Amino acid sequence: MNKFMALVLAAAFAGPLAAVPVMAQSPLRITITQGVIEPLPIAVPTFQAETGGAADVANQISRLVAQDLVNSGLFREVPPSSFISQHSVFDQAVAYPDWRAINVQGLITGAVSVSGGQLTVKFRLYDIYSGVEQGQGLQFNGSVQGWRRMAHKVADAVYSRITGETGYFDSRVVFVSESGPKNNRAKRIGIMDYDGANVQYLTDASALVMAPRFSATGDRILYTSYQSGSPRINLLDVASASARQLPTEAGEMAFSPRFSLDGGSVIYSLANGGNTDIFRTDIRNGAHTRLTNAPSIETSPSFSPDGSRIVFESDRSGGSQLYIMSSNGGEAQRISFGSGRYGTPVWSPRGDLIAFTKQEGGRFHIGVMRTDGSEERLLTSSFLDEGPTWAPNGRVLMFTRETQGENGGPSIYSVDISGRNLRQVATGGFASDPSWGPLQP
Repeated sequence: MNKFMALVLAAAFAGPLAAVPVMAQSPLRITITQGVIEPLPIAVPTFQAETGGAADVANQISRLVAQDLVNSGLFREVPPSSFISQHSVFDQAVAYPDWRAINVQGLITGAVSVSGGQLTVKFRLYDIYSGVEQGQGLQFNGSVQGWRRMAHKVADAVYSRITGETGYFDSRVVFVSESGPKNNRAKRIGIMDYDGANVQYLTDASALVMAPRFSATGDRILYTSYQSGSPRINLLDVASASARQLPTEAGEMAFSPRFSLDGGSVIYSLANGGNTDIFRTDIRNGAHTRLTNAPSIETSPSFSPDGSRIVFESDRSGGSQLYIMSSNGGEAQRISFGSGRYGTPVWSPRGDLIAFTKQEGGRFHIGVMRTDGSEERLLTSSFLDEGPTWAPNGRVLMFTRETQGENGGPSIYSVDISGRNLRQVATGGFASDPSWGPLQP
């Protein structure tokens, strides 16, 4: 086994806007100064094709690895046209001076072989300034059709070794795909890779659908459907695309669902008789539990990662603000006190932050705050930004941004928790309501 680099970078996001500790003995690092991160220069030579017929996929994989890392905002690719050395053989010695001369700090090399429809991808990572191959090499095996997943896995491994954080590239996002005129949009549930590739549809456009939400294991999705005329919550199996409706009583409207961490229960808003409160339903036996009982509107509940608490939106103080209560209900504590209206809170998978939508002064923002409401920071601003969802590692958010005008419509964007690296996700059409799933097994 090859040796790969020991941890050479402190966590690039050790704290929002905080300076990253610099390991003076290690030249490979990302420096954060007042929230500005200098991307780490990397080189990704085209992976070697070790068998006939592997050249095209080797090129595609190496390009996707570079794209994933660059899209994170933490890395900058040194263009191949600058290379002095051509690392064309997987086991060849690295000419460190040649890479230092063009200011490369991390070198990623790889090789690809194809045999009987099966694909093997292996890679190495070099610390150029230390002049060593670091850590242990990895090899991934799968079908040729799964080449994008293997590229994402290579990128996740590199990201993890350099930042100390879990990656997020080999993950999927469920969303609402929209088409048609603005006053009569057809909507269906779609699922895609984190970067917008491989879009598939899980429902047709026969009924209005909203707010799809992944389970923690990524095999099921909750969403709100208007198929019966009133909002109801559907539970959908991703593999079979089959759905069933969670039971509600006549006259009740159920919406804004989210899974518990173990997937055994669902929290959601239920409107009945002009009042909206938060309920919890056990998926296995259908038992309902009322968690709030107030004349105000309580909605958009989200579990904490350990399942002990719920953050939600309520107008009990006269305007929409964020509150936290026990997952069994009871007295709630208000955590947002800024001006404007707060909504759609989502607890970070790391447990340290809550993301939210804020409306103030005619603008919409995506923001984050500590779970006690302190250190509120707004990350975006536009005509309409809403509905944040966390990456599996809790370092990046996706959300919906809608543009104005007759031809305006929603798109999905991502931004990291420092407010940097705002990017549109290429969905090929209007898209809204993203929900980021876990890393794939």
